[in-house]
Amino acid sequence: MAVYTHLDKKDILSIINKFNLGKLTKYSGIKDGIENTNYFIQTKKHKVILTIFEKRVKSKDIPYFVKFMLALHKKRVKCPKPIKYKKNKYIFKIKNKSSIIVSYLNGKAKSKILEKDCNALGKELAKLHNVSKNINLKRKNSLDYKELLRIFHLTICPNRKEVLNYFATFKKYYPNDVPNGLIHGDIFPDNIFYYKNRFNGFIDFYFSFHGPYVYEIAIAINSMCFTKNLFDEKKANNLIKGYQSIRKLSNLELRSLPIFCLGAAIRFYVTRLYDFRFTPKNAKVKRKDPNEYLSKMRFFSINLPR
Repeated sequence: MAVYTHLDKKDILSIINKFNLGKLTKYSGIKDGIENTNYFIQTKKHKVILTIFEKRVKSKDIPYFVKFMLALHKKRVKCPKPIKYKKNKYIFKIKNKSSIIVSYLNGKAKSKILEKDCNALGKELAKLHNVSKNINLKRKNSLDYKELLRIFHLTICPNRKEVLNYFATFKKYYPNDVPNGLIHGDIFPDNIFYYKNRFNGFIDFYFSFHGPYVYEIAIAINSMCFTKNLFDEKKANNLIKGYQSIRKLSNLELRSLPIFCLGAAIRFYVTRLYDFRFTPKNAKVKRKDPNEYLSKMRFFSINLPR
């Protein structure tokens, strides 16, 4: 989440009137995240989140996001629910950009992730995967190997040769026969909400796609199982243990986890490097340091089984 598209009160009023949300009491841009523009909107009747799709999101993918969240919500997975403004109409335009309104999820993200949080997250991810495998939707990974390589060549990177070697390693050892299904695709602490210190749902499904379940775990390990940039084995083990208490990982998935961890580290290094260079200066967004993921690529590369 971030703010690239700036809206004034008149813009917000036009949206709440379109959705019949009631009398506006307050609104504000949300600076957390880096991909899309988001606003918190509160009326006397409702609290909602407005998402304006920016950058990498293709208009043709937005109906998928809406259907996926609606399907998850119907199956009692805790996540925001898209709101329609008339029968079967969820997507609209503001400032010539595709947008949606979703329900507000109580709680907030945690700044400090504990071992018990990793265990609980593992369970929730497994529940999500067990549910999503029965949802009849498909979407390709918008940040697959070819796309990440394309983006990388647009950046300025002082470690270009080293990073290209990581790309080559990931391609060489990538397993094609691991179990696949719909995954969230962006499991970071700021996309996991807690209410009264208990898990209360996932937000931001705009990188979700049909792909390896174990890649989801690899993303979570990258984002949640390092302490002061050092790999935290206890957190990782708790995450995997929690996951396996709900959905058993195959031997192939467990063997493949390190290469997927490298792939996830490549993804976040490259996208952060790109955003660090190309994010507009007037955007209200927290730019994140790509070098955090350079050190993670080095760690996972060294620790790959050969």
